[in-house]
Amino acid sequence: MGKPHVRLGELLIKEGKVTLADIERAIELQKKDETFLGTILVKLGAISDEDLAIALSKQLGVAYVSRANGLLIPMLDQELNKLVPEDFARRHSVLPIQLAGDTLRVAMIDPTDIVLLDNLNRITARSIDRVIATKKEIDAAIGQFYGEGGMLKTAIEASFQAKELIGEREDFDSQISLDDLVASAEKAPVIKLTDLIIRQAIKERASDIHLEPFANKIAIRFRIDGVLREISPPDKSMMLPLISRVKILAKMDIAEKRLPQDGSFRATIENRAIDFRVSTIPTVHGEKMVLRILDRSSLSLTLDGLGFSPDESAMFRKAINRPYGMILLTGPTGSGKTTTLYSALNELKSGEKNIVTIEDPVEYQIQGINQVQVKSSIGLTFASGLRAFLRQDPDIMLVGETRDLETAQICVRAALTGHLVFTTLHTNDAPTAINRLIDLGIEPFFVTSSLLLTVAQRLVRRLCPKCKEPVAAAESGLPSPFKDEAKTVFTARGCDACANTGYLGRIPIFEMMSMSEKIETLALRNAGMAEIREAARAAGMVTLEESGYRKVLRGDTSLEEILRMTMSGG
Repeated sequence: MGKPHVRLGELLIKEGKVTLADIERAIELQKKDETFLGTILVKLGAISDEDLAIALSKQLGVAYVSRANGLLIPMLDQELNKLVPEDFARRHSVLPIQLAGDTLRVAMIDPTDIVLLDNLNRITARSIDRVIATKKEIDAAIGQFYGEGGMLKTAIEASFQAKELIGEREDFDSQISLDDLVASAEKAPVIKLTDLIIRQAIKERASDIHLEPFANKIAIRFRIDGVLREISPPDKSMMLPLISRVKILAKMDIAEKRLPQDGSFRATIENRAIDFRVSTIPTVHGEKMVLRILDRSSLSLTLDGLGFSPDESAMFRKAINRPYGMILLTGPTGSGKTTTLYSALNELKSGEKNIVTIEDPVEYQIQGINQVQVKSSIGLTFASGLRAFLRQDPDIMLVGETRDLETAQICVRAALTGHLVFTTLHTNDAPTAINRLIDLGIEPFFVTSSLLLTVAQRLVRRLCPKCKEPVAAAESGLPSPFKDEAKTVFTARGCDACANTGYLGRIPIFEMMSMSEKIETLALRNAGMAEIREAARAAGMVTLEESGYRKVLRGDTSLEEILRMTMSGG
């Protein structure tokens, strides 16, 4: 190090950190190996790393930073990790903290290291503002900044010291002024925590974020691959500011806590445009909020990318290329129905066809297709939109959901008068869709005359390719004859790549039922679901369970996952 204006030994003695005897002993050792005096004092145990860093900051006139004083936390919205790559930061124990104009503030162990400063200047193309920190602190902060979830963990831990944001409140429904709500939502710790929660959810491929209030705590859960996973929550005093912050982003009424609300916003994160649908409901302990994450970049709207078997692909394509009729998709919320419908429309769209949709909500916008958003508050419902569609000379119509008799009647009427209609129903399997339409009030004759194909689907978790373990098919629990078709299947184990779940991503399983003469006869006499299902099986329908077993044989998923999604009701 260069010669300072004040000697380090003198400064440490003045601060009461060492004695003259300590300095003399260190100087004697320094004569042998020419090591920096401060390093020798640390090795001797005379001072700590922190003592040395603080002393050097005073000696050199540079700021001392640490996680404890809150100054060793990088700015999150400046993409500093792109300026200073992780491998460089770890190799040299440096951490970018803040970018101000063309000047980058960097924490270093040795602020006088000219070679390192030149390298930083070269790779960042910025002037370097040096600050000093201990190696232990910098390395820990590097792990948090570049590591998975580290910064979120830090912000959550900090929330327990940030209760002054709105003060202690035992009752989440207690009165608080609108100005106070806005003020608390706009404070830096709240903005940072909100941003980190969203970024972490996207990094972990979550489809939903749940913010839930309880009597003595709050819960934050991510839905990843269809399963909710809880993360460490912040202090309960952060709930109102967090909810208010998201409401501001989604242009919702932050003062209204007694009624359900819906909103949306869009954000660009890591150069990806991501849409968020926000929903709140009032609970006894305050508002629960769910953010649905819609990542356009991860969506593949192709039928070939859905995971159909060759037989399923042929059956589905045959139906959607018919000039008229109705195609039903069934399954619970979050089972991938919308993706399947959009993929079908994406394949069918052309300059020769007029395709219109009415949805609640419009999840993704597709070029070349006219999409309409339901707005019940002004009278734009599925039924009223459909009536208008019929005056728009459509070839193909998509109805987001058939919820009532009027919507079902218009869908059937359109299918019988030369239009191809896609819609969804909430039923557990394909055969039940017939009974459901009849229960809504549609005459059996119109059901059999209009319905082309019913598809039930579920999303099951895909086994992690890095850690899935082989097991003997004969001992796996697969039923006959499936267990006789392969020697080996796979089961989940867990590794770092899949967050120790054993699964990474999801794939669909399908149950497809096309209308046959036998099924039409049963429907006309209003037969029960069991009879219709038996007839469909006789005609070659592959059940959800059997579709899942095929995915197990291919090594895509596990038997445990198929049983979880089919026998337990999905």
